[in-house]
Amino acid sequence: LNILVDTGSSNFAVAGVPDPDVTSYFNTKLSSTYKSQGIDVTVKYSQGSWTGVLGTDVITIPKGIYGSYTINIATILESENFFLPGVKWHGILGLAYDALAKPSSSVETFFDSLVRQAKIPNIFSLQMCGAGLPVSGSGTNGGSLVLGGIERSLYKGDIWYTPIKEEWYYQVEILKLEVGGQNLELDCREYNADKAIVDSGTTLLRLPQKVFSAVVQAIARTSLIQEFSSRFWTGSQLACWDKTERPWSLFPKLSIYLRDENSSRSFRISILPQLYIQPILGIGENLQCYRFGISSSTNALVIGATVMEGFYVIFDRAQRRVGFAVSPCAEVDGSPVSEIEGPFTTADVASNCVSSVSFHEPVLWIASYALMSLCGIILLVLIILLLIPPRCQHRYTDNDVVNDESSLVRHRWK
Repeated sequence: LNILVDTGSSNFAVAGVPDPDVTSYFNTKLSSTYKSQGIDVTVKYSQGSWTGVLGTDVITIPKGIYGSYTINIATILESENFFLPGVKWHGILGLAYDALAKPSSSVETFFDSLVRQAKIPNIFSLQMCGAGLPVSGSGTNGGSLVLGGIERSLYKGDIWYTPIKEEWYYQVEILKLEVGGQNLELDCREYNADKAIVDSGTTLLRLPQKVFSAVVQAIARTSLIQEFSSRFWTGSQLACWDKTERPWSLFPKLSIYLRDENSSRSFRISILPQLYIQPILGIGENLQCYRFGISSSTNALVIGATVMEGFYVIFDRAQRRVGFAVSPCAEVDGSPVSEIEGPFTTADVASNCVSSVSFHEPVLWIASYALMSLCGIILLVLIILLLIPPRCQHRYTDNDVVNDESSLVRHRWK
């Protein structure tokens, strides 16, 4: 089975029944080691969802990590917009933290099981290759997943690390963006609204709406193209050129600044247009068409495959940091299409661009406000009882009644 490696989710799941869009599936009845836990599980992604049943089975890893290990595995029984026509994969390997595991964080993740049983270091690294190749190609562009360490041959130069701000997604702190070397001049909190994550399971670079609009305006302003269709930027239209042309020279470089482990410094990862102006396979005889590899998002900045294809990315969970280094496979026509530079000072940005308070589930919001409201009511009653003199014969008037307008409770609810 081909498995999609996803650093933006935490369940390991494979097709468990035939599906018209899947060429192979895992028939648990033919496995002597599979054990069903009888627990239903549903996972929703930014696109698509699936429902299945949790179980356990034994896996072996053919290279490097010897032995057999028991891991949790979900078999997908129903799905919606998850397995799509033409996809070459049959399941998904979630490599984020157990906080995102479904139906609860008590489900040990694949990688946590491996760290515990195989005693490997709590670190993995990912090299995604495919820069400049057609996005609807065979799905065999290559790349590497290294479990338990870093492979020196998969990167060039130095590794630059940024702290993981919170252990659920791989949440990082972005300080600023530049288009063609020009700072967008947005408040740094806009880049982290309401989180900024590194997610190999997201195809594009996704930006909060305000940031996306500023990036599109900056690219349109600095590019050498006049009267460019707005539908190209929104992803609803392709842009086509003669096959002899290379349109990448018409577009600017895009840079993302990340906070360094030393908080007074930053570094920038840059992608050339070969990574975000992406060729589409098989359209026309004389034309080559391209799509825009950046889209808007309602709730996160997502460093997806559009950016990750330029880098070797290290998920150092042991030291709570994500590392970036230039990938040798990030080349088009023999020229590098990604860069890392630093260090830079952070004197021109806020000391913290990420909100320190974040609730991941609406239920937590409701529960916390309910508890605060209850405490407020009890406190109010106690204060009133303390203020009432013994054997008090006072008759209450309308002015004495604590109404909603003056109550703490009303103002604690959102």
